[in-house]
Amino acid sequence: MPDDGGPRPFRTEITDGMRIEWDVPIEMDDGTVLRADVFRPVTAGPAPVIMTYGPYAKGLPFSRGYPSAWEAMARDHPDTVAGTSNRYQNWEVVDPEKWVPHGYACVRVDSRGTGRSPGRVDPFSPRETRDFHDCIEWAGTRDWSNGRVGLNGISYYAMNQWQVASLRPPHLYAICPWEGAADFYRDGSHQGGIRSTFWDNWYDMQVKTVQYGIGEAGGRNPSTGQLICGDDLLTPAELAANRTDLGADIAAHTFDDRYHRDRSAHWDAIDIPVLSCGNWGGQGLHLRGNVEGYLRAASPHKWLEMHGHAHWPLFYTDYGVALQRRFFDRYLKDEPNGWEDRPPVQLQIRHVDATFTPRGESAWPLPATRWTRLHLHTGRMLAAPEPATAGTAQFAALGDGLEFTTGPLPEQAEITGPLAAKLFISSTTTDADLFLVVRVYAPDGEEVVFQGALDPHTPVAQGWLRASHRRLDPDLSTPYRPYHPHDGAEPLQPGTVYELDIEILPTCLVIPAGYRIALQVRGRDYVHPGPAARLSNLKNDLTGCGPFLHNDDLDRPAGTYDGHTTVHTGAPHASYLLLPVIPAP
Repeated sequence: MPDDGGPRPFRTEITDGMRIEWDVPIEMDDGTVLRADVFRPVTAGPAPVIMTYGPYAKGLPFSRGYPSAWEAMARDHPDTVAGTSNRYQNWEVVDPEKWVPHGYACVRVDSRGTGRSPGRVDPFSPRETRDFHDCIEWAGTRDWSNGRVGLNGISYYAMNQWQVASLRPPHLYAICPWEGAADFYRDGSHQGGIRSTFWDNWYDMQVKTVQYGIGEAGGRNPSTGQLICGDDLLTPAELAANRTDLGADIAAHTFDDRYHRDRSAHWDAIDIPVLSCGNWGGQGLHLRGNVEGYLRAASPHKWLEMHGHAHWPLFYTDYGVALQRRFFDRYLKDEPNGWEDRPPVQLQIRHVDATFTPRGESAWPLPATRWTRLHLHTGRMLAAPEPATAGTAQFAALGDGLEFTTGPLPEQAEITGPLAAKLFISSTTTDADLFLVVRVYAPDGEEVVFQGALDPHTPVAQGWLRASHRRLDPDLSTPYRPYHPHDGAEPLQPGTVYELDIEILPTCLVIPAGYRIALQVRGRDYVHPGPAARLSNLKNDLTGCGPFLHNDDLDRPAGTYDGHTTVHTGAPHASYLLLPVIPAP
């Protein structure tokens, strides 16, 4: 019989300088009992709480569940694994051995239907968000808690911070969403209105593999000997009945409707302190939401931090832990540590050799920005002057498209901030998908790419738009950040020219003199010409866009998306790329 979630004794031990309570029950409002591990100081007295709630199984060690990511992190960032036994290192959550000695309690909750928590799996759903709210309130009212709960984690554990903060749990005092989407439609499931297949593959690889009830297939927690995925063995039919079909759910909601809004932040309700940390190379999922969150959250106390490197390591480095801890020391402990004196925008300025220079700024976009238009010209040139004569260039609508390139830059240029493009296009069919890639080339013709959040060959910037979703929201749009409501489709009349304003996600790069900037207008995902890479937790090879691909044939059916797209240039159809150029100091 399936576990009814009823109370069972939980094990307590003192080890590695911590008091650990394994598999603590937390009852939800519908009677379902979720399970949590609690790591807290041995000494008496209340402590502030760092909490995570999510589907990756609290008993699954990082090194076992994500071996290629673990090996890369330990190799490239040795400080992430120093000063700790690494016994409690889990995927995308804090290492308690780096927090408990500083007076924090760390609570990890298995979300409903995953790990050791029974129930039905429905990622990011209102049910999950209510569970998270109730777990926060549980932690904030324990006798070992000081009543202040902070949320800190990567990706999934960042995304649901925005959601639950929107419910305003009374004991939630601060959040640090590290590289996580906030708008489930625009940031996650439909970039530019084009469906991403990431969630289908992610669900198979990282959630179904730790669903409650899979028995020994989920392995055992090396610290407790418990089955990681609960003590019951469910049949395949029972497992399938206990989880939603996430890919089908997303495919059934092609527009930004209530399904997506229920899984997104509600900005006006987020009024607690926020430290939002994004990744310049996180174009598919781990960038836009952090910038939007900083700009749109109602909190008067908010900071934006932007960095590079791979998705997970920086969070665990001395740099990341010190940044997070100083923020939480201020708002969970009331320590007067001068946090508020920091610039509200803290950037790691990226260079072509993949090094970074830290710099503080007073606002986003940067106040010194010189918004610069580079017009598309016949001959595939990209240049500041508007073309004197009109021109056209056509490409196969599902192909690699066209590339417009500047000449060698006469002097160094810094590009930091949001980008956009205005394109005038026509199509031989009733719709067209536009994939924009901002590329930079060295004098020898080699493309400058970076270790992105997941893909080691990530281009400088990307943007997307389905032409039938071209209508703008006039209240939320700016010239440098077009905002589309995505609430319906307006098909194209074949051969008619349409004006498209396309959001290109923020970037940062200091480009030396002699390098060239290019805008590629494509009909499909970017592919880096070099060798592919792999990560053990991902289904597809990494060929430039990581796992964030737009390759659902049902979303892009033949007859609508396989025609030809024409880009129009020059008056009266002056297409251009808008760049945020930062003057030299």
